[in-house]
Amino acid sequence: MRAKALIYCENEFGYIDGKVANGLIRQSETYDIVGVIDSSKAGQDAGEYLDGVKNAIPIFESIALALEELNAIPEYFIYGIAPLASFLNDEQKEMIFTAMKSGMNIVNGLPEFFSENSQFARMARNYGVTILDVRKPPKRENLHNFSGRIQEVKVPIITIMGTDCAVGKRTTALVLVEALRNEGLNAVFVTTGQTGLLQGSKYGVAIDVLTSGFATGEVENAILNAYEQEQPDIIVVEGQGALSHPAFTSSSAIIRGAMPDAIILQHPPKRKSYCDYPKIPLLDLVDEIEMIEVFSKSKVIAITINHENMTQAEVGHVINQYESEYNLPVSDVLLHGCDKLVKQLVKTFPELKRESVLI
Repeated sequence: MRAKALIYCENEFGYIDGKVANGLIRQSETYDIVGVIDSSKAGQDAGEYLDGVKNAIPIFESIALALEELNAIPEYFIYGIAPLASFLNDEQKEMIFTAMKSGMNIVNGLPEFFSENSQFARMARNYGVTILDVRKPPKRENLHNFSGRIQEVKVPIITIMGTDCAVGKRTTALVLVEALRNEGLNAVFVTTGQTGLLQGSKYGVAIDVLTSGFATGEVENAILNAYEQEQPDIIVVEGQGALSHPAFTSSSAIIRGAMPDAIILQHPPKRKSYCDYPKIPLLDLVDEIEMIEVFSKSKVIAITINHENMTQAEVGHVINQYESEYNLPVSDVLLHGCDKLVKQLVKTFPELKRESVLI
């Protein structure tokens, strides 16, 4: 039985900074999401607001109204926002305290660790609840240096990279893994961020809180664990940020640790500047591809689209344009699925055809 959980995402659900909540609404193996708190969208269906398909998960104005309507106290209260400034303001702290007083355990995806805050820890003890800091890294003695054993992996390793942060890399990776499994392939997902861990990924770590000396090794170790324990046909690794993004180094660690055999690149055509950095223009797609291929010594074999601020007609036009310009398959997996990606992977790695039910 999945534990029932309420997600806090005030003013951010469906937007970039609400990506933790967005991901959990789309998929969660660990939690049964019973509601989202966002007063700006109260009364709406979360699935319908996010993807146009109702999923019977309501959006509430407040904790009090949520508990009143649910007529039960969920076991967990998840902080579902991932802002650049990762510290709570006084209003948000009071909201966490209210959740504790109501008897809910706290799940935190921020790099500000609630369990290390004396006030939070005291409140948790007083009300008999727990605090789970999802991004809290393992103790130093349990971290892994890069070993080079990644070269022993004998199945294709695919990374889903992006041209910016919060463009849907994890979502595309999960949809692709499901599509590959539907074709009879044993596909395994390796997460590199807090949302994937919250969704229940068995393999992976939030690498953006690790020191640079261990980030590459932890990516490698997660992939090796997946390879040894699952004996997969293919491994799909979630990317973080963008290789070109000046504020983040996670992409380089993922490429180094995974040594991918091929790369799929996620891109938001309407986005003109980097997320949270409006004065820094996004690198052109052609230049991002060149940078990735030079750095990784692997090929970008497909492009996937984030359709934010786009009509379906615009998405269709961009897909045709990019396929002509880059001579690569292009898809928006939320709108059009993964058929093109699966076919491209089988074409690139013929050994997959022997394992699949593809004709």
